[in-house]
Amino acid sequence: MSKWDKLLTRICALSKDLRFDELRKILESYGYVMSAPKGGSSHYTFRKAGCQPITIPKHEPIKKVYVEMVKQIVESEAVNDENAE
Repeated sequence: MSKWDKLLTRICALSKDLRFDELRKILESYGYVMSAPKGGSSHYTFRKAGCQPITIPKHEPIKKVYVEMVKQIVESEAVNDENAE
């Protein structure tokens, strides 16, 4: 199993030890663009045309609610890939 597959498996299992950089990597691979916070905030916003923006705080470990949001994106992108074939 590749590193990418292991990361996707950890997200789908709602792993509690995910890091911010791992979620960023997943979101950017699906076309989301990260914008840095302004004014000393720790909340990063990810945007993609036609999708709702997602805001994730850069704290370790990442809270389950944010992992669930990324899991929904992974699942919806998998459905979109299946429909495209």
